[in-house]
Amino acid sequence: METEIPALLRAREAISPERFTFHSSRMRMKHVTKEELAKMDCESDRCALELSDAQVDVMGYACLVAIMSMGKGYHRESQNRLHQVTVENGNPAPVVSSAGALVEAVQAIGAKKVAVVAPYMKPLTQMVVEYIENEGIEVVEWRALEISDNLAVAAHDPMNLPGIVGDMEQIAAVDAVILSACVQMPSLPAVSMVEAQIGKPVLTAAIATTWSLLKSLSLDTRVPGGGSLLSGAY
Repeated sequence: METEIPALLRAREAISPERFTFHSSRMRMKHVTKEELAKMDCESDRCALELSDAQVDVMGYACLVAIMSMGKGYHRESQNRLHQVTVENGNPAPVVSSAGALVEAVQAIGAKKVAVVAPYMKPLTQMVVEYIENEGIEVVEWRALEISDNLAVAAHDPMNLPGIVGDMEQIAAVDAVILSACVQMPSLPAVSMVEAQIGKPVLTAAIATTWSLLKSLSLDTRVPGGGSLLSGAY
């Protein structure tokens, strides 16, 4: 959240007049396990309260798997609750989540079938797949990189991603690829490469969240390097 989303906003500043400030409040998590994710989500109300003190125009809940591990459709409940926190603090702000943004982005580009790459262990990745499928999107193929340490997720080389997608056997059957179902796992440098490689839209949790933030601000969604979703067409 603190690397690729600001990078996308800076890229947008190069072609559009709007300027952005970026503020963050952290929910603690060291190992990506269901137990730590649940504890992390409990801190989201505090974070929303702290950020609303800054009178921000929109908030984004970064951790996709923290939302998806709390039960199917939970992004709606979370977004509504956190928005209410901002209302009660006197500084109402819309709240988007990377989980909700990813689902809405896939739907916006008209994709019915997707392939997914995620850094999580297999049981958590399976949970993410089931969450996405519960929203009416078929996950044809998925890869779990099984990286449990959160800092190791951030250190994963995005240049590994084209090869991972290249090894998938059912790419011909999908409408789009979710190259990183995690805002923590870097992927931006590989997005355009993989789109050229497979000839299909490629999106990530960070790209989808940026798209959702811009839409919440009623701004144009064209961002260089943001793949098909941030072409300005959606």
